[in-house]
Amino acid sequence: MKQIKLYHGSESIIKLPKYHSGNPKNDYGYGFYCTEDSELAKEWGCSEEKDSFSNEYLLNPEGLTVLNLSQNKYNILNWLSILLENRTFVLDSDISIAAKQYILKHFSIPYKKYDIIRGYRADDSYFSFANAFLNNTISIQKLNQAMYLGKLGEQVVLKSKKAFSQISFVSCTSANKNIYYPKKILRDTNAREAFFRIRSDSEINNPDALFIMDIIRGGIKNGDTRIPPVLFE
Repeated sequence: MKQIKLYHGSESIIKLPKYHSGNPKNDYGYGFYCTEDSELAKEWGCSEEKDSFSNEYLLNPEGLTVLNLSQNKYNILNWLSILLENRTFVLDSDISIAAKQYILKHFSIPYKKYDIIRGYRADDSYFSFANAFLNNTISIQKLNQAMYLGKLGEQVVLKSKKAFSQISFVSCTSANKNIYYPKKILRDTNAREAFFRIRSDSEINNPDALFIMDIIRGGIKNGDTRIPPVLFE
């Protein structure tokens, strides 16, 4: 089976990724977060103050189970349910609290049993889109469209001991913060601008627009055809 080339953006050179380390509040909890795009890894690793490295690895996928959240059998609420379990959302309204409870009850998937997860990266801009949906201010169609237009990238996350045992370090490439941090900011800015363009279109007269309150009141559950599949290039 062909090995997969992965990149991890960091301020450090990481020759031996450690299982169950890092930030448990990341999108999918503990894991080693990578991308198949070296340039994207350089952006993700850079900060305004420090240069970064794009660490390159080879992953042997033989025998590894993969949850690919970009497949059509999953929808945006499956992805959001994982974020709600791991990331810290500020839920300061009755609607958003009810939305979280409903999504976790009816759209959760057993993501922890997989060795690898592929899916959206919830950057700050994506987080604002998700919050708008949870507060009933945009429809699920607009949330899905905003995620697609943002083009913030797909991440590949190693979750299990088995996955960590099948990855090997190849090399690293430095990334100048003066080049890659502005690219990172521009990508986020473009995502927000795309979202605001979408949000400015009124949904008042759209009978198909599905808001979180419609989903809750209608008892809509996972697998319902009214929930659009995940869009991803």
